[in-house]
Amino acid sequence: MSRTEKNPGISEKSTLVERLDALYEYDREPVAEKKLHGWKTFIAMFSGEHVAGTEFVLGPLMVMHGVSTFDFFIGLLIGNILAVLSWALMCAPVGVKTRLTIYWQLRKTCGPYLTIAYSVFYAIILCLLAGAMVNVAVTAISIPFHIPNPDFVNGETIPTIPWMLLALVVGTVIALLAVLGFEKIAHFSKICAPWMVLVFIAAALAVLADLGVNSFGEFWKVANEKIFTGVPIGNNTKYTIWHVIGFAWLCNATQHIGLADITIFRFAKKWTQGFASAFGMFLGHYMAWIASGILCAAYLAAGFSNPQPGTIALFGAGIAGAICVVIAGWTTANPTLYRAGLAIQVVSPDWKRWKVTFVAGAFMVLTACIPAVNAYLDRIVGYYGLFFMPLGAFIFIDLWVFPKLGLISNYAEKKRLLLSWPAAVAWMGSFLTMLFFYGKDNYQWLSRLLGTQPAWMASIQADLLFMVAPEWILSVLLYTGLSMIQQRKRKNH
Repeated sequence: MSRTEKNPGISEKSTLVERLDALYEYDREPVAEKKLHGWKTFIAMFSGEHVAGTEFVLGPLMVMHGVSTFDFFIGLLIGNILAVLSWALMCAPVGVKTRLTIYWQLRKTCGPYLTIAYSVFYAIILCLLAGAMVNVAVTAISIPFHIPNPDFVNGETIPTIPWMLLALVVGTVIALLAVLGFEKIAHFSKICAPWMVLVFIAAALAVLADLGVNSFGEFWKVANEKIFTGVPIGNNTKYTIWHVIGFAWLCNATQHIGLADITIFRFAKKWTQGFASAFGMFLGHYMAWIASGILCAAYLAAGFSNPQPGTIALFGAGIAGAICVVIAGWTTANPTLYRAGLAIQVVSPDWKRWKVTFVAGAFMVLTACIPAVNAYLDRIVGYYGLFFMPLGAFIFIDLWVFPKLGLISNYAEKKRLLLSWPAAVAWMGSFLTMLFFYGKDNYQWLSRLLGTQPAWMASIQADLLFMVAPEWILSVLLYTGLSMIQQRKRKNH
């Protein structure tokens, strides 16, 4: 059988561009039944994406912020349970019901103008996150070439030219994988996820003896004294159990309660596959955060400084650890860049997905060369959730609650509105309100402007991570109330 007979849509003389154009991913319409995937795909994707390069950054950040052992272990347990429930009970059901990407569902709910605004900003932040993963991967690849890594902890140095060239090579590989689409990314994760978990565990176990842990019974005592000591390192602020719960639950707020992952779950056969997120949360955001925190503490205890993902993994597990960092960076960056490509395509509908994915890839490589991105990754993730989450909340309420209130779902689409003003006001209103209450104690210019605060206002001193859940409630109340006004007003006319 000839190649043309096997693939009737591809001619014998088809070019590379034509082949790339054929990589259709149901970008603007519901996913076909024949393209749906089962549990294995989603278990692999969540494991691959969340047993990932960020774990080599976020675990050490918790150590640097002086988290205690009890706060870390129990906080992660509670926060990750909340994250799994958010994916399973909020995100997956919407993805299975609509079978649309977040961008095209937003268009129906909020109108094209807000969809474009969301897509542009979301693509930028996704490229930042993917760039952080390229940075993580290069910290390991640079080791055998004796190329110095930038100080990502302090965000003070600029990478060398050879380091940037490595970032370009790694970024190109990641972009190629993202261009191939959902199925190839899932297959890559299926291959990589199992052994990455083992490397994380092995690396942490290997360094425990260096910290003085010689039996299981000694772990808790040593952990309190040498690992999760409860004392911040350097100028870092103190993190409590509430910070850990908030961060574990809300570091992916945009994906689950913000519904961005309906783009992924549109390929799921059943909504219950949302519980596959437990494999990512408890292998990645529980086990891997603890393991990387242990590695960081052991690395610092050995007299080293500037704990880089690549160097601490090499310290704990040798070459296998360094390779794990590279693959972990890729398995996170691939789906992240895939989402970014879909987001940019909303703004440039005449471009094929593979073209916009390469554009996003170029920006990803640029951000990988900014050490401050990794140094302040926890803050970036916090702002990221705070900014994007309300629009996902609107979709959830619009789909499940509006019919019960006698309101019309997808009102913007049905009335051919370019902009849903209730969504615009509720989005900016809830975001700016939460940003104000955070900023009054953290932005010097705002503190000076306010002067002496009223007692009730001064009593509200919440971290950025604590603002996302109240914002969800506020945004939903605003959107529902304003939608009632909008729909009744138009009905009366």
